[in-house]
Amino acid sequence: MNCSMQGQRPAVVADQLFEASWKAVLPGLQRRARQLARGNTDGAQEWLAATAIKALLFFRRAPGRIRDPQGFLFLVLDHVFVDSCRRRSREQRLFVDLADVEDDPKQQLESPQISVLEQVELLEALAQISRRVAQLPLQKRRLFELKFVDDLPYPHIAAELGMNQPLARKHVQLLREALR
Repeated sequence: MNCSMQGQRPAVVADQLFEASWKAVLPGLQRRARQLARGNTDGAQEWLAATAIKALLFFRRAPGRIRDPQGFLFLVLDHVFVDSCRRRSREQRLFVDLADVEDDPKQQLESPQISVLEQVELLEALAQISRRVAQLPLQKRRLFELKFVDDLPYPHIAAELGMNQPLARKHVQLLREALR
């Protein structure tokens, strides 16, 4: 940390560190994003924007944990890319499944339908889980949200909660057991 940053609020220091790091590696980040997007400039720009937002938030939350800010930006870009691939894959599977059902009316009749009783049981189970989650301490609710609502990978969860990945995995395992 240089002398001009001493005595400033941590958020200001984090913002300055982010800005300096971002400017230093922006051309490389742009090249990497275009490479990942296979020349699709819109996709590359979208990933860069998401990278900037996620990285800035992490810089603000845990500035002391970032040892190599410029390298960290490339890591965040790679994670944003992987997340978008996973999301696209899930969406494609959903749309393919829906298209199959819509295109084949016979399949609609043959596909197993969930009974009203099963629907009620599922709704009751969801309500019970919801009540159990509401009773959890704030840290465990946040963990539940990150893993089961946002469906984030363990590296992101660990970074968000300021812990290492094995500990994040263990906390998720314990949370699953507690909710069973």
